[in-house]
Amino acid sequence: MKVLVINCGSSSLKYQLINMDNESVLAKGLVERIGIEGSILTQKVEGRDKYIIQQPMKDHKDAIKLVLNALVDKVNGVINDMSEISAVGHRVVHGGEKYASSVLIDDVVMKSLEECVKLAPLHNPPNIIGINACKELMPSTPMVAVFDTAFHQTMPEEAYMYALPYDYYTDYGIRKYGFHGTSHKYVASKAAEAMGKDIKDLNIITCHLGNGSSVTAIKGGVSIDTSMGFTPLEGLAMGTRSGNIDPAIVSFLVKELNVSVEEVSDILNKKSGVLGISGVSSDFRDIEDAAAEGNKRAQLALDLFNYKVKQYVGAYAATLGGVDCIVFTAGLGENSPETREAICHGLEFLGAKLDTAKNKVRGKLTQINTDDSKVCIFTIPTDEEMMIAKDTMEIVSHK
Repeated sequence: MKVLVINCGSSSLKYQLINMDNESVLAKGLVERIGIEGSILTQKVEGRDKYIIQQPMKDHKDAIKLVLNALVDKVNGVINDMSEISAVGHRVVHGGEKYASSVLIDDVVMKSLEECVKLAPLHNPPNIIGINACKELMPSTPMVAVFDTAFHQTMPEEAYMYALPYDYYTDYGIRKYGFHGTSHKYVASKAAEAMGKDIKDLNIITCHLGNGSSVTAIKGGVSIDTSMGFTPLEGLAMGTRSGNIDPAIVSFLVKELNVSVEEVSDILNKKSGVLGISGVSSDFRDIEDAAAEGNKRAQLALDLFNYKVKQYVGAYAATLGGVDCIVFTAGLGENSPETREAICHGLEFLGAKLDTAKNKVRGKLTQINTDDSKVCIFTIPTDEEMMIAKDTMEIVSHK
């Protein structure tokens, strides 16, 4: 079975065509600047030069049509015709409370996705546009929605409720939803596999660290708490997001800066985090370079970020009643030995001991704890596309 994985952003589209018979990636690509001058598609196939198409794409339908053309291109493609694509798996950011797992897309599901737009106004609309475009171009191919929020729907009430008037939850759906669920689910399963144990017997803390970051407590294979909340703004300080702050700061800034609530929201989402602290960049690599050159604000940004991650690890160890495994993943988690070392320093009381020599690794699955560590520590590259493809195959196979 060949599964096409689609991940639509507002003006971009990432895709992979995966042969699920052996879990090999046949082709992967990125379409950028959809609806903007300079639209471009870049497709990569192992062992070949990049295939680049530069031509106007007014919308996502144009982009997906170009993706399909690239996949079946006589010279640069990897399949003979579109009938070889058995199913399409779509990444959807928000499924609300209704979906605790991936689902075959039908009219009822589409209506639910529209209802969730108010919860994810930046993310769900392009996801919906991408699904509609695929349905129009591939009307007989089954489509599956895989939700970022689904994995966290196992959280107990005390973990997902906010101490606000209860009617705000029942009337407006205000609660913690959590995000990055596909990534957390994938790396937790890979960690259990690497340990040679049943995930149902493990307490795992997964740290998805990058420009967007979150930490999740996983007990017996299910999420029982996570750091992101009603939106991806809650939790850790991130590339440009503030993470947790005193809510009273919002009204204070509205008055002091004489700006609107929307403008403060923009500050918290786009001008805060490690960018706001360092004044250098939202890219941790730039901040690490600046800190190495003696930039104190850059060092403060790194120290603050690492401190916040450590706080969540400690809190979730308590929530879980002990921890068997800590996993680092995503761009920063996979590729920054310095970040992992700073976070693990001081966690010895939990039985987590990092081996600094083993920790000198980037971008590959590696166990990085000492031999006498009671807690396993891993760096595991995330693969959300593979997780989406697996869910898609499972659902399509049983429909």
